Amino acid sequence: MHFPDYPFAPQRFEVRPGIAMSYLDEGPRDGEVIVMLHGNPSWSFYWRHLVNGLRDRYRCIVPDHVGMGLSDRPDDAASASPNYDYTLQSRIDDFDGLLKHVGVSGPVTLAVHDWGGMIGFGWALRDPSRVKRLVITNTASFPLPASKRFPRRLAMGRDSRPGGWLIRRFNLFARGAAWFGTTRSLPKDVRAAYAGIYDGWNQAISTLRFMQDIPLDAGDRAMPIVQAAARALPGYADRPAFIGWGLRDFVFDKHFLAGFRKALPRAMVSEFEDAGHYVLEDKHEVLVPAIRRFLDRHPLDAHPLAGDA
Repeated sequence: MHFPDYPFAPQRFEVRPGIAMSYLDEGPRDGEVIVMLHGNPSWSFYWRHLVNGLRDRYRCIVPDHVGMGLSDRPDDAASASPNYDYTLQSRIDDFDGLLKHVGVSGPVTLAVHDWGGMIGFGWALRDPSRVKRLVITNTASFPLPASKRFPRRLAMGRDSRPGGWLIRRFNLFARGAAWFGTTRSLPKDVRAAYAGIYDGWNQAISTLRFMQDIPLDAGDRAMPIVQAAARALPGYADRPAFIGWGLRDFVFDKHFLAGFRKALPRAMVSEFEDAGHYVLEDKHEVLVPAIRRFLDRHPLDAHPLAGDA
């Protein structure tokens, strides 16, 4: 399969016995580390423009979460071997394992999108001091805001067995996101890169499991992590933060953006009325150079001042 604007050589490692994770490790080994965490139903392809814009100077570590992108698609049935538990905690543990594998034990810049926010900020609970800068795009690190209704399109996968069957059988979520996750019309090969990689019952497992793991109630497995991340979020207000946001996102809309503005009042914010969920598709021509300037102006060895970008 051809992936446009993705001139990388993905690497693989065994993140769990019998389960391989694909990841990008682009840029100089001694460069400042930018880790980029995607969500559902995308993969490292979402970050390709940013990687291309940074890898001359920065070391870009970009995983495909297990079950996503070019990573393995293990089953989660009790009888399966290997078996994988598709939960937020598993994602956090996988990400930590990747950083150990590539030898990154020091400071990082955390770049997040969609579920990547909950994975990244959940991981950061282990040692918040390692996170020196933030790049935030259409994501969350806190529960659904009280002012926001849970979208019916997500409820179809999260709470309906027939809906879940349709998502896996017809790859509805990834296909829908490729068509409706942007305001600009994506070229056919870009849509295929986002959605085609999940065609097939086994290929689409993680797109559904991510939906089923969305924390809404106190008893949901991911909720304690997300609540802890929400409590910790204001603690990053003293660090440089860049927020790039597409306001025409049916999930991560103005309500979620307001949550980040409140927690990170000194963040540099670029919001776009004419951009959707895949904001780096709609606005990469603007966002990539803006993020590059932000990073260049806030080197890791400088005293952080979040508001002067």
